[in-house]
Amino acid sequence: MPRLEAPATVSRPCDQPTREDQDLVTINAPKPRRRTPHKRDAEATRRRILDAACHAFAQHGLSGARIDQIAQAAEANVQMIYRYFGGKQELYLAALEDTYARIRAHERQLDLSTQPPEEGMRRLVEFTFDYLRDNPDFVAMIRNENIASGRFARTLPMVSDTTLPLLEAIDDLVARGRASGAFKTEIDPAQLYVTILSLAITHLSQRHTLSAMFQRDLGDADWLNERRAHAVEVVMTYLTAPRAAGH
Repeated sequence: MPRLEAPATVSRPCDQPTREDQDLVTINAPKPRRRTPHKRDAEATRRRILDAACHAFAQHGLSGARIDQIAQAAEANVQMIYRYFGGKQELYLAALEDTYARIRAHERQLDLSTQPPEEGMRRLVEFTFDYLRDNPDFVAMIRNENIASGRFARTLPMVSDTTLPLLEAIDDLVARGRASGAFKTEIDPAQLYVTILSLAITHLSQRHTLSAMFQRDLGDADWLNERRAHAVEVVMTYLTAPRAAGH
């Protein structure tokens, strides 16, 4: 009787997958994720639009700024502006709110409540001077809004809401300075802040006319350094100078 031969088998390395293995891997492999707009991308686009709008409104005012130019500067399109903000006036309101929000955020970082009174007051004056000097769009936005009689600022509750903590911080500095004997006078915090702001902004908002009057560039770095030191001295001298009885 003839001997039956076993079917021939093909040998393969133990780590080589079979066709069935490959099919299984293909079936179970994770499907590539669809690319979807990320929230951070939308936030970045909104931020670029807002930055471009702040600059445009500062330079040209509400009536002169153009939506298409803002979109181009922000590397966005007009439709995105309407999607994120609604319209030109709404964009201006958002830019104005952002203008105030930025300076208030930096002021909070001064952490005035933890500073000795004299140091805290000096830091506030120096910060205000430096911020206005380094942010011409802030000065221009506030100037333009004053030309409009503050019409839009009055519609933004955050303008007054975020100023209140600053006034409270100034009042606290003055009170602690009075208690320690470093400060010799009482003063309404709003009056003091208007003085600080005036010392820091007048030479910027009237730079060109004052430069013509005095025949010197009020934007010169050396002049600005002298002005900064003068602003600090005026405020600190007012607070620390001895007062005659009854004053």
